[in-house]
Amino acid sequence: MTLLRRLLAQPYALALILLILGLVVTALFQPAFFTPRTFANNLRTYLPLILLAVGQTVVVLGGGIDLSLGAILTLSSVVMVQAFGLEPDPGPLRTFGGVALGLLVGTLAGAVNGFCVAYLRLQPIIATFATSFIWGGLALWVLPQPGGNVPTVLQDFVRVYFLVPFSLWAVLTILLAWAWFLGTRWARALYAVGGNPQAAFTSGISVERTRLGAYAAAGLLTGLGAFFLTADIATGDPLIGGPLTLASVVAVVIGGTRLSGGAGGIVGSILGAVAYYLLKNVVALSVFNFNLSPQWQTLIDGTVIVLALAAPGLLRLVRRQP
Repeated sequence: MTLLRRLLAQPYALALILLILGLVVTALFQPAFFTPRTFANNLRTYLPLILLAVGQTVVVLGGGIDLSLGAILTLSSVVMVQAFGLEPDPGPLRTFGGVALGLLVGTLAGAVNGFCVAYLRLQPIIATFATSFIWGGLALWVLPQPGGNVPTVLQDFVRVYFLVPFSLWAVLTILLAWAWFLGTRWARALYAVGGNPQAAFTSGISVERTRLGAYAAAGLLTGLGAFFLTADIATGDPLIGGPLTLASVVAVVIGGTRLSGGAGGIVGSILGAVAYYLLKNVVALSVFNFNLSPQWQTLIDGTVIVLALAAPGLLRLVRRQP
């Protein structure tokens, strides 16, 4: 009972509850979901959103938000695909060069967002919403229509199954990196800037550099998400990242990170990203099992997202009741 109370007291309690609920319903309607192969395939599908949610968390902790992460992911992805060329096995130099170029593009795009917010003093929502059109337009210019080639070595890399799926190793690596990051000076600066930027400035912290670094880090993580997504689907798509922007915000919110900044962490965001996909899966199963028209899925998806976003506030209201 004490352990249960401690879990419910955690900021990520809502994400954990939704995750368990999604697993239970999925187990009832889709038992094959938990077979090793299906589990590995689904976790690989979740990984790009997990990375975007982690990047979004870093930005939000610093007092910002990035509505262009989906467009950055798309741009990074199509740049990689074009850099790979049309040969199935372009060689190690071109393969790793393409990956590095995609990661660089993601990092630079994030840094541009950070510069607009930190140094030009633009509102994060307005600035990143505007730049999302720039990154999306560049993605369409680089690759006007779906296509391209991904080296087979990269496709095999993301499908490695060593004891557990590669995607699970990736998540564990992210958590270990976060544990190390929390002990760094930049982590303390990030939380301080998000909690009270004026007090952080008075303490000698460079608010501008901290926020610029947060957006650049989010761009790098988004570039990694683009790599995993591109290697998984084995092609390029100039519109593929659009839905992931809102999903990353939902994952952050239900994961317990405060949108005003300065409080939260990536554990809740990772749980929130997985819970988000499980809820979408539950909606799809409900539409199928109850013979509903496919048009209902969009309505139900939107309702679930709104309820997920509103749930933390509703829980706070309930806790304040005598």
